[in-house]
Amino acid sequence: MNAANVLVGTSTGLQSQRGWWARWRSRVCLAGLAAVAGVLGTAAQGQQPTVAEARPEFGNLQGLDDAAIRRAVRGGVNHLLSLQHADGSIHDRGHETTMTSLAIMAMASIGILPSDPSGEGIAMRRALDYVVNPGAPVRSPRQDSQGYFGRADGSRMYGHGITTLMLTEMLGMGADEQQDQYIAEALDGALRVTLAAQQVKKSPSNQGGWRYTPESTDSDLSVSVWHLMALRSAHNDGMAVPIEAIDAAVHYLEMSYTGAVDAEGKPRDVSGFSYTPGQNRPTFAMTAAGLLAMQVCGQYDAPIAHSAADWLFEQPLKLDERFFYYGAYYYAQAMHQRGGRHAQHAARELTRLLLAEQNADGSWNSTQGEERNYGSAYATSLAVLSLSVSYHYLPIYQR
Repeated sequence: MNAANVLVGTSTGLQSQRGWWARWRSRVCLAGLAAVAGVLGTAAQGQQPTVAEARPEFGNLQGLDDAAIRRAVRGGVNHLLSLQHADGSIHDRGHETTMTSLAIMAMASIGILPSDPSGEGIAMRRALDYVVNPGAPVRSPRQDSQGYFGRADGSRMYGHGITTLMLTEMLGMGADEQQDQYIAEALDGALRVTLAAQQVKKSPSNQGGWRYTPESTDSDLSVSVWHLMALRSAHNDGMAVPIEAIDAAVHYLEMSYTGAVDAEGKPRDVSGFSYTPGQNRPTFAMTAAGLLAMQVCGQYDAPIAHSAADWLFEQPLKLDERFFYYGAYYYAQAMHQRGGRHAQHAARELTRLLLAEQNADGSWNSTQGEERNYGSAYATSLAVLSLSVSYHYLPIYQR
């Protein structure tokens, strides 16, 4: 498989495939003004069904205060908008491209579209232009000539994976045809970088994954999950992403499972995922990330996915977890997809923690470990993505 042979582009079929979703989502979003606490201010309340009516599963998790969640999410989005710079970027502590991409996904997760004439829609359009418009006059290019997004803002392959995932989710949803073209062209180059980095010769225990640079000869789960989800999302978009690349990444995930398994691949005990293969102690963030990635790739019924979900269910959710906001983002999505008692438990515990931690200005800030250095754009975007799980607006998170 040659990464140079990946065909992305902006074919009519691909545009129409994503276009129907954008039009449907726009109608539901505008109809659901009251349900999302007025995020989009251009729809008339009561003229069409609300989001709760259009999506019966919304708000069906017992014991949750939906109104409080909506207020929190709106406050978070308002804070992100307050961080927007003149060039369209949204950030407060650097890594401008990556933080802007996270903020775009957070806004999209509650139905904001760059084609909306509202202030939020215009802000999203400017943010997307910051990331993908090669001729933007007020900033240096975010993507280099090879298609790499991790160099300009120093975010390396972490940021490249996040931005690539954002582009797969926004493909066909730009403000107009020109922005759609920019998104598709940027995504084409970004996917080539991701696929080429996976093909770098690595040891058997690192094969199939990614790490800090496109040339890395080792891998870790925290970087790899972003790229795996981006590839899966692109595959879902109908792009010619080789299924072998996704399979290789899933195999790397499986090697990062910490528990012993029998000859049939069934775990002997409840366990989770670790940062790199060969470790025997699962962590909250890596188990949540690994579980979501497995499920996004269709491995809902894999024995190690069941085990990871049970491990997360059994662990007390704590703010002092290392990389809490990173893990919370994956945890919310993965456990919601899991359904049943896992979804109920995760939604209740995570909502309780996040609502208590929100600041008066709508922001979230980490006070623990390395995440203290990443700023409010980072924590707020991930908190909004975690709390907005029931909206199901981002295609990659739908089961």
